[in-house]
Parts: sequence; structure tokens; C-alpha cells
Amino acid sequence: MPAFSYSAIDADGKRKTGVVDADSAKFARTQLRDLGLMPDRVNPVEETPVSDAPDTSSRPSRRRRRISRTELGIVTQQLSTLLSAGLTIEQALSALIEQVSNEAMREVLAGVRSGVNEGETLARSLERYSEVFNPLYRALVEAGEMSGELPMVIERLAEYSENSEALRQKTLLAFLYPAIVTLVAVLVIGGLVAYVVPQVIQVFQQSKQTLPLLTRLMIVVSDFVRGYWWLMLAVGVGGIFAFRAAMRREAVALNLHRALLNLPGVGYLVRGVDSARLANTLSILIGSGVPMMAALKAGAAVVSNRCLRQVLEEASLRVREGVSLSRALGRAKLFPPILIHLIASGEASGRLGLMLERAARQQEREMQNRIALMAGVLEPLLIVVMGGVVMLVVLAILLPIIDLNQFLVVGRK
Repeated sequence: MPAFSYSAIDADGKRKTGVVDADSAKFARTQLRDLGLMPDRVNPVEETPVSDAPDTSSRPSRRRRRISRTELGIVTQQLSTLLSAGLTIEQALSALIEQVSNEAMREVLAGVRSGVNEGETLARSLERYSEVFNPLYRALVEAGEMSGELPMVIERLAEYSENSEALRQKTLLAFLYPAIVTLVAVLVIGGLVAYVVPQVIQVFQQSKQTLPLLTRLMIVVSDFVRGYWWLMLAVGVGGIFAFRAAMRREAVALNLHRALLNLPGVGYLVRGVDSARLANTLSILIGSGVPMMAALKAGAAVVSNRCLRQVLEEASLRVREGVSLSRALGRAKLFPPILIHLIASGEASGRLGLMLERAARQQEREMQNRIALMAGVLEPLLIVVMGGVVMLVVLAILLPIIDLNQFLVVGRK
């Protein structure tokens, strides 16, 4: 049965929004009136057509759905709880539709429920909204439906989403303070150079005093900033757009991501985070009974570095030819050795899923420790650098004063 999103006025004059199932918009309005609501907008929930060769020319336009990872993780946890309590998929989705506050999420869930009511599998219904549910999400749901263990698989998916979001937030928080310090320091230094330095130095320029070299250099910098700030802003904005355009080219993006892997510190961090994602993904998929090739395809989708993704795609071809996963991944020597060794141990013992889970936990702990260490070193380093720059600005102002005092002392003698 189709789903319709609505906006209506209740008996108290308050506006309410939601989703209702009906055969047509007319019947949807009738249902709303029976509930004591006066509808002023009833629109069908738009769905992404699913086909092997979609016709984009005839596809209806739809607005971009804004659903964060946190919201999706919360919905997944709630779905796991409802299914574990014995509710059917349709009942669980109905309960979620009534509970979620995000209208975009409510529309997506209503569209998924409509697909389930029409006889589609949950995985097939989720595929209608591929911009919300990534390949890993859909692959796990499909594996759960095929094995008859959907509640358990959804629970593991909820744990995976929670752990991934926790690692992402820890990474962001670790570098948030250095970013704030850098921004504030840049604004303070910019204010000193653009406004304070010219006002102070102007007094010494009028006295015809020979200014120190550092002061003269600061005057040049100040004049440039005040006269060409618009050019600096234009270059900065243009550089951002040029970088984004260049990153759309596969060759440029691949070379940049390869260069990131070779940077000291940064490369280790990027490699470790992607390795943790890959191990976690493969652990859940293989442990849920997903075939190796499908698991590798979904694993490649969660790897952010394109160079590592290319290595993973090449490894998938070798695995299809009969090569073991550990040898296929170890050939490029880009993934951490501990990950390769644990995969080899799992393949030899027949406990690949368990070894991948251990590898994921080990990589996550190591990345958390490395991120904390880098943030601990970066914070005082930024303070020292920014303090040094401020000191140069202050010295450029103080040196003429010191020279003037020395001149006056000599003159009195």
C-alpha cells in the first residue's frame, strides 16, 4: 500500500506532520479527517526505482533526504529491540514511524514499510533508498533474512553502527581543540597585522626614525593583508572549488590518496582506520553467512582511501581465482601486518569471522591510542607555533620603542 506524507491542523490549531498509508491521496485525506485533522498537504512518499538499468530520464525528481549516521544508528538499534521482542517487520516499522521525529527518516521508513506490505523482502525495500542504507547495511539485512536470524543480524549491525560512530566522534573530538586553537590564533594574528600594527607603526614612521628590519617586514605584510585581503579570500575559495573539482577525477583522487598513505603519521592513521572498518565489516558479514565475494564487495564500499579500495578490489579478483584472502591482501603490503596474520590464522583454523572480529577490536584500540597521542602532541605544538608568531608581531612593535628609548638615553648623556 502506498504511503503519503502529510501536514495537517488539529482541533487545537496546532500543525502536525506524519505519514499515513492509503490507496490514494484522496483516501489519505479522508483518513486524516476521520482522525480530526484538517490536511493542507498530502504528498506520496517518493521512492527510488529499483531496476538493473534505471531510466534516470523518467525518474521523478526528489529532494535530498538529510539523515545523519547518528539517526540511522538509533533507528537500527530500535529496530533490533523491536524484532527481538517478537514483532513482525511491518509492526516494527510502524512503531518506528510513530516514534521518530525526523520527517525525512519517517518518510523513508514509510516507503520501506510499503515495500514490505507489497510482498518485497526488507533488503529489497531498503534498496529503494540506497542513499540512506549503504551496501553493507543491505547485505547484512539480506543475509539475516536468508538465514532466518534477522533480529540477531540487526543487533550486530546496530553494534557496528554504534562502534563506528563512536570511533568517528572520538577522532573528531580529538582534533576539535587544535582546530579551534588554530582558528582563534589566525583571527588574532590577522587582527594584529591588519589593524594594530599599522596604528602603532604610524607613530614611528612620522618621526622619520629608521625602523628595525623585523618591523619593516611586518609593515610589508600588514600592507599586503590590508590591500589584498579580497585577493587572498578569492584564492582560498577558488582553491577549495578547484580541489573539489579535481577530486572528482579518479586519477587525481587516487594519486592524492596514495600520497596520504606515504605521509608520516597521517598515512598510518588512515591505514589503521580503514583497516578497522574493513575487519569489522568482514567480521559481521562472514559471521552472518554472507559469501566471501559479496562480503569483500561491501567491505570495499566502507574503505574511504581509494588506493586501499583499489587494492581490495584487486584482492577480490584473486580470491575469486582461488587465492586465500590473507595472501591476496598481503601482496600489496598496505594493510597492517597484524591484520594479515590474524586473517591467515582464521583461514587456517576455520574461524575467520572470530579472527576478523579480534583484528577489528585490536585496530580500533590502536587507532584510539594513536589519535589520543597525536592530539596530545599537536595541541602544545600549535600553542608554541602560534605563540611564536604572536611574539614576532609584538617584537615588531616593541623594537622601535626600545630603539627610541635608547636614542633618548644617549641624547641625555
